[in-house]
This record gives sequence, structure tokens and C-alpha cells, in this order.
Amino acid sequence: MDFSLILIIDNNNPKRRFVTSFEVDRFSKLPENLIDLILERLPIQDVVRTNILSKRWRYRWTSMSSLVLDKQFSENFSINGAFGHNGFITISNQIFNFLKGPLLKLHLHIPNMVLDSFQDVDQWILSLSRDDVIKELVLTNLNQRYQLPCYFFRCLELRILELENCIIKPPLEFEGFLYLKDLCLKNIEFGANLHGNIINLPQLKKLKMDACTNVYNFKIKSTKLFRLVVINCPDATLLQLLHSKCLSVVAIVFKNPIQGVERVDLASLLSNMPCLVGLVIDGYFLQFSIAENIPKWLPHPANNLFSLNLRDFKFGDLFQLECVLCMLRNSPNLGELNVNNQRLRNMHLDVQPALSYLEASDCLDQTLNRLRTINMMHVERSRPLMLFVKVLLAHSPNLENISIRPNATIDANEKYNFAKEDVMRFPRASTKAELLFLDP
Repeated sequence: MDFSLILIIDNNNPKRRFVTSFEVDRFSKLPENLIDLILERLPIQDVVRTNILSKRWRYRWTSMSSLVLDKQFSENFSINGAFGHNGFITISNQIFNFLKGPLLKLHLHIPNMVLDSFQDVDQWILSLSRDDVIKELVLTNLNQRYQLPCYFFRCLELRILELENCIIKPPLEFEGFLYLKDLCLKNIEFGANLHGNIINLPQLKKLKMDACTNVYNFKIKSTKLFRLVVINCPDATLLQLLHSKCLSVVAIVFKNPIQGVERVDLASLLSNMPCLVGLVIDGYFLQFSIAENIPKWLPHPANNLFSLNLRDFKFGDLFQLECVLCMLRNSPNLGELNVNNQRLRNMHLDVQPALSYLEASDCLDQTLNRLRTINMMHVERSRPLMLFVKVLLAHSPNLENISIRPNATIDANEKYNFAKEDVMRFPRASTKAELLFLDP
């Protein structure tokens, strides 16, 4: 529809006047790239509605190089099924058919609905591979697991790739994505037909894997990787992933007890990451992945490690204590220590070995000169925790802040005793350390 006249009312002058659409259609005079940026930030339904603005805007959206069919879009149409009138697949097909130019960016959210096959999704991926200019692809699949078609691996211009609930089985001739910088994989199954081939990702800087399986089949070469996050991937070959000497931020979290995982030597683990600045690990990773022989001193200290973050850390577990104190002892420039036990379940442990270890005068045997901040969130009041805090206070001469948030089960009286009777009476090496107790 073409509006030739638009009615405007001036509040200061109630007289009505008519102006042409040309006078008010200032958006059409904007540079093309700026119009594209505006359209990219609108929901696709609103983008299509620009058809009615004027002749200049009619089908203007079909030349967009970016398409976002996100969660909001899929929820609006999945209620109508997949192939019915205004169904998710029906509407999505219409949008893809109207597009004229190649896509540089595609965000696709596949909802959980009755879907016999991914035939239509395959066709959308095929169109991307034919153009071979796609640089950003985010595919979120809430349906049955989707096996990526072989022609997906022809999208060699990718810079950003996020996949959820898919099966990755690249063809034998696939060597890698040479320009990929950011890779996020969630609930991905790596096919066994990788045949040990190494996937080359020379520009990769960020890699995140969450709840992936058969990770040992995913062998990559990425010498520029500086950020690695591995969550709940029990069969990950850690030393193979930690081969980049540029790694500066690493998070390895298991979340649950896992048996039969690859064990690595703590010295080898840290020596593989000479540029490590931030490390996030959990107690389950320490318990099931670190080899039992924990040395007092490492051959290569973690000189660049500034932030150590512990999740679900059991203060009463002797082995976990030995691991953490070893890292503290061998991290001369550590500036902050964070502990968060929000997900930790109550477990019955024989804490006497841990208590004896913490009470020994040489359990740390190292001054933490650079440690400034300690945060302990959702921790349970216990003697191992108290002794651990006591050791830290005694060996941190430049400590500035220590904050403790007990878990939600503690009452006001116990919190008072926690602070006054326990922590406040510990000697401190730092005269300026401030203690803050937070509400559960």
C-alpha cells in the first residue's frame, strides 16, 4: 500500500495540515548500509511490514544480508504447527524464497514441535553453501538432534558459528574453517567418521563446548585460541584442547561426578598454558581428572595467573585441598580468588585428613603477596572452611577485601557466630583487609 498523504497535528497549532510522504520519509535518504543496520535490529515481522511504507520500501527487506529468525519468531508461528497456514516451516520458506541476495548472517531457532524431517532446513543450509559468503551462523535446535548435511562444510567463509543439538560428521575431504574466530557448540555429537582427521582452525580465538559427546573425535589445530570453555564434556581430551600457547582464559567444569575420564598431571596441565590469566574449575574436575600425585612445587609456575575461580569446591576433601593449595603456592601473581558452591550438594566426608593437613604449619608455605580479593559465595559453615580462611588470611599481606556469603540454610544466629566467633578472631597478615559478610 502506498500512502501519498500523511495527516500531522501540531500540538501548538491545532490546525491540521497535509504533507506529502516525501517530506517525512527521511529514512529513505539514509545510506544503504545504515538502512540495513536498522532493519537488522528489527523483528523480522516488522521488517516485512516496511513494505507498506512507500514504493521505495516495497520489498526493500528482500535484499537484506542479515536474517534473524530467533526464539520470538519461532514461538509466534510454531503454535500453528510446521506446515499449516502460518506454520513455522511455511512462513520460514516464504521468507527464504523472497530473499534476493546472499546472506552474510543467519540466526535460526528451530522450536520443539512435530517435525518428521529436516528437509526444509537442509534446503536453507544448501542455499547458504551455494552462495558461500555466510560469515555468521547461529543454529539453535530444540527439536530432535539435527545431522548437519555435508554441504554445510562448504561454508568456508564463516567467522562466527554457534550450533546447538546437532550431529557433526564432516566429509573426509573437509580440512577446516580457515577464517572461523568464534565457535560455540552445545549438545553436539561428534561422529566417529572423523577418522582421526585434524580440523584446521587457524584463526580460532574462542571455543566453547557444553554437554558435547564423543569429543575425543573432535581433533583441532588452533594455535591462536585464547579463550576455552569446556562444560560437562566428560570424554574431552583436555591436553589435546589445551595445546594453544595463547590460552589466557580457561574454564573446565564437570558439574557432576563422572567416572572413567582422562586423568592429567597438574604440572602438565598448567605448563601447557604459559599465558593463563583466568582459570575456572570445579571440584568434580579436580576429583576425577587430576592425577593423584600432587607435587608441592611445579616445574613451571603459573606466573601470569591472576584470577582463580573454584566451583563446587569441597573444603573437607583432602585431595581437592592439595590441588588448590598447590595452585595457590605456584601462582605468584594471583590477585583474586573466588569460590562459589551454589550447586554443591551436602556430602558426608571424613574431614579429619583435611583438618590435619590445614592445621600443619607448612600446608601453604608461601606468601601470597599479590592477592587482593577473596570472594566466597554460598559456602557452608564448617571447620575445614574456617581453617582454609585462616590460612589465607595468614599468608596474604596485601589483602584488601574478603567477602563471605553463607548458604541459604544458615540462620541469623549462626551467621553471627560464623563472623564473630570464627573469622573475626583469625590473625591477618594484612592490616587493611576488610571483611564483609553478605546475606544468604
